Order: sequence, then C-alpha cells, then structure tokens
Amino acid sequence: MTWFVRRADPDWTCAPAPAEVRDFHAGLPGYIPTPLTELPSLAAELAVGRVFVKDESARLGLPAFKALGASWAIRRVLARRAPGPPPVLVTATDGNHGRAVARTARLLGQRAHVFVPGSVHPAAVAAIESEGARITWVEGTYDEAVRHAADAATGPGAVLVQDTAWPGYEEIPGWIVEGYSTLFTEIDAQLSAASAEPPALVAVPVGVGSLAQAAVTHYRGGGARTHRGPALLSVEPDTAACVLASLRQGRPVSVATGTTSMAGLNCGTPSTLAWPLLRDGLDAAVAVTDDDSADAVRDLAALGVSSGPCGAASLAGVRAALTGDGGTGRRDALGIGPEATVVLLSTEGTAANPVGTEGMDGTASTAGTPSARPPDGPGVL
Repeated sequence: MTWFVRRADPDWTCAPAPAEVRDFHAGLPGYIPTPLTELPSLAAELAVGRVFVKDESARLGLPAFKALGASWAIRRVLARRAPGPPPVLVTATDGNHGRAVARTARLLGQRAHVFVPGSVHPAAVAAIESEGARITWVEGTYDEAVRHAADAATGPGAVLVQDTAWPGYEEIPGWIVEGYSTLFTEIDAQLSAASAEPPALVAVPVGVGSLAQAAVTHYRGGGARTHRGPALLSVEPDTAACVLASLRQGRPVSVATGTTSMAGLNCGTPSTLAWPLLRDGLDAAVAVTDDDSADAVRDLAALGVSSGPCGAASLAGVRAALTGDGGTGRRDALGIGPEATVVLLSTEGTAANPVGTEGMDGTASTAGTPSARPPDGPGVL
C-alpha cells in the first residue's frame, strides 16, 4: 500500500466558498440534494461509529457530481461576456466533466467542443456526444488532451472551461471548485438531520485535486470553528497518484499515468490552483489498485449504492487506511476512534464509467482492453 500522512495544522484556515453557490443550484430545474446513505455494515467492518456514503449517481440528471462545478462556472463565464454570438465552450475530459459541460451548454443553447484521451471508454464519449457536443479524440493522456483543448480555446469565440488549473489559467477552474461546495453544504445538513456527529474522516477521490480542494475549502474555511474539522484523506489510483507524490516531495510533481478502471482519476499533474490547499489542508493520501476499487464497487452495489470505480475508490481508500497491517497506527495518526463518523464521497454512479463496472453481473470486464480505445483512432467524430 502506498500511504502518506501528515496531520494538517489545526489552526490553518482558508477562504470559504461563496454562500450564493447553493442558492444558485437550488434554483436549477431538477435540483434535489443527492442522498447521504448510512451503511451500518461498513461501520462494523471499519470499527467506527457510523459510515455515510454521499451518493452522486444522479446529480442534476447526470451520473456524477461534475454538473455542480460546470453549471456554476458556465453561469459566471456567460454573465461577464459582452453581447454577441454565443461562445464555443471548450474542455478536455476523462468522462464526467466533459458531459457536464456539454449538458450545461445544451440547456443554455450554447455549443461545446470536448477533447478526450484515447483511454476513455467509447460509451462514455457517446454519452457526451449525445448532449450535442463536438468530440475530438486525442492520441495520448488526459494531460495531453488538456493541452489540445487549451490550444483550441485560443481561437475566436471560444472559451476554455477546464477543471484543472495552471499558471495563467486559474479563474474558471476556481469557479468550478466553488460549484462543488454545494455537495458539502448538503452533507452538513444531512448529517444534522440524521443526528450524526460531524465527520471525523472524509475520503475524497482525487484526479487533479479540484474536489479535494473544495473539501479543504469547506472544512478548513475561515470563521469560528468549535473543532479542528475532519481528517481529509485523498484517494488515487496507484497508477496515477500525482497528489500523493506531490505531498511526499512537498511540491507539485507530475507522474506518468498508466491504465486504470478509475478513468476519471487517471491524471498525472495536480491543479496549480488546488495544490497549495492540498499541501496545507489534506491530512493523508493513499493509492489503491483497480482490484481494490472493483471490490468496493461490488460491495456498495450489494448495499444498494450505485458507484463507479472512481466513486468506490473512497471506500477502497478508507479500507486501506483503517484496516490491515499497520491499520492501528494509521487510525491513530488520523485520530479515528471507535465512535467516529466517516463520510465517503461516491463521486459517480455505474452509468458514468463503463470501464470497471462491466462484469459486475458476472460477465467479462473490458477494462484495460483495446475496446476501451476509440474504434476509429484520433480525429473529430
């Protein structure tokens, strides 16, 4: 197991997300809070008080949480544009973000152009295309798809709506992170309604780190606090653990990515906007295998929670952190006692990512096989 722990300074704080984000989302057609499902059997397995799963398998009509960030950011983008022809909203994706941008664009009468790396499953790309988006396959990694999208967005009438940041491109990724804050305000209200204690541990699946940045912003946000906040654990594939590597070295680093069923987490470089908050606000990081994630997908399904490989990574990560050889020491390092409340962020349902969920009914999985590549090679579909 690949593991890093360094408890964050309990007195460190950062700026909170804007309060109006939740009100914006509440005004969207079809908005309802996604479920926070309590799973006592997992609490018994993990030897903690209560375990809750934030189930993002049906968020604003899409099978993942990404619509929260895309809708808020696109609203901000369009609000500041001068009157004229509608822009083309350009982005790169490994699945869920691209569909969220395409869906928001369609609902607002805008056009979307989405770049996808060759590792994205054709069914996920077909879902993006069904929203009316133009698709461009990129022969290469997610990071290379981001570079292609950024180049394309320099053209006239185009705007890049990307959920990762780099020097000189941070405002729109910041708006996307703000959009994710609604997920955490919902959790607060739902835990209170369940008469649960504030979480002692929150597990967050991590790609470039934007959702983890939103978690840090929420739980370490400025203002008076009665306790230090939960331990925040990032979970990544062992083939793309860029945040874990960066935490170990104390600076942002890029890693070579491999093949993983956790397609939405297959990112090799942390967002520059997220990195300072992850460095100072995360307590621990863990990398898990595809097999770990697949086990978690099956176990959550048996408990009635639809979770794709990325979403189930949070359960796989908490299992790795709290159980097995050395588990007692890791629990102590995170401050997790037998009465602790644990929150797992399940960021996608099985419909979001066919890779890794095919075969859950006993049929053969296609994860990592050539069928996960574009059938006709790179180019515009």
